[in-house]
Amino acid sequence: MENENIEIQPDRNPITPRTEEERNKLINRLKRIEGQIRGLQKMVEDDRYCVDVLVQISSVNSALKQVGFALLERHTRTCVSSAVQSGEGDEYIEELMKVMKQFSK
Repeated sequence: MENENIEIQPDRNPITPRTEEERNKLINRLKRIEGQIRGLQKMVEDDRYCVDVLVQISSVNSALKQVGFALLERHTRTCVSSAVQSGEGDEYIEELMKVMKQFSK
């Protein structure tokens, strides 16, 4: 079985850079999620009812998936599409398939 791990590539940038508006939307979503995480921590510190905490965890997971889906869509429409058009699509398609498998776990 081939290696399904995806290596982080800190020196690699998107083929099509995100616009300032796209970055701001992502950052704002992540800041809201950060606030939800702090709220979860407070719920545990306050010994809140388990089901209430679990519902909030589900909400955070959903919010993170929405951010991930937005990034997946943009990556496919820009980076992968551009790589395919330039004849270098195989690497990007393989990477996309790996990240989709990872994301769906």
